[in-house]
Amino acid sequence: MNILITGITGLFGNQLAREFSQIGNIHGLRRNESQLGLLSDFDFPVHWHQGELSDFESLLDAMQGIDLVVHAAGMVSFLSKDKDLLYEVNTRGTANVVDAMLSVGVKKLVHVSSVAAIGRNPEKRKLDEKSKWIESNLNTEYAVSKYWAELEAWRGEQEGLELIVVNPSVLLGKVSYGKSSTSIYSYVLDENRFFPKGSLNYIDVRDAARITRLLVEKSTWGDRFVLNRESLPFREFFSEIAAVFGKRAPSIPLSSWQISLFSTLVSIAKLFGFKNVPLNRRSAMLSQQNISFDNSKIQSLLDYQFYSLRESLEWAKSS
Repeated sequence: MNILITGITGLFGNQLAREFSQIGNIHGLRRNESQLGLLSDFDFPVHWHQGELSDFESLLDAMQGIDLVVHAAGMVSFLSKDKDLLYEVNTRGTANVVDAMLSVGVKKLVHVSSVAAIGRNPEKRKLDEKSKWIESNLNTEYAVSKYWAELEAWRGEQEGLELIVVNPSVLLGKVSYGKSSTSIYSYVLDENRFFPKGSLNYIDVRDAARITRLLVEKSTWGDRFVLNRESLPFREFFSEIAAVFGKRAPSIPLSSWQISLFSTLVSIAKLFGFKNVPLNRRSAMLSQQNISFDNSKIQSLLDYQFYSLRESLEWAKSS
């Protein structure tokens, strides 16, 4: 089986390649400027295709002879200046992938979405695969772009594709990866004082990739799955990081009114990977919410044993 992975050079994409190399030949879509550092220890070959999501012709070329596409490429940003680019990469990019597959005749698609695409309902504290998107002031532009991207993926299924959608929460990788989602460690390593009152939903990136492969092997087409280890209060999560890395944990709860303070927004921005630019107020308020994403569907189907948080953090610390 020939498997094309978009976003293969990223945090999730490289782990997906490791997992899917067990069941097929890995093809990777990369831009000219893509960095290959996370792939340096691969013990399997990657058949490379130059291209990007905005270049429809390059997608058509890359999909020749492909049996399965794992679409993991995307953009994460909470900055207002990136609004148009979010829709261009996440929504239009997914539409291009779907259209290229339909044009070439590739039938199977795994679409990597996000729990953000499930949306936020102010009246619900526990969300799962059956939760319906509603308009809410808690939905960021990133969330909307991923929701629309999912609609494009489901449109592809209606037009003949076999589809699995996965919705991962915050992915825990290694500190050395240097990706935006691993900057959550830096927030503690820098010994910031404040912690949000809300909770964090997370999953070890290795678990997320392995589960995705297992879903394909079980032929769970036509369905979507939340990929989440658990929901933990930020204070508890930060304390675990501090214990593993030998740092002082944040100890001062962040009040909602402090969200509007510029200095606090800068600190919260670091939490999400933006060192010099503050988040908008909507994004920061999300960190004050106690919301959990239910993983019982995965547990029922796979009886999966996740890495513990301590195991994930010890791995994250390793070089």
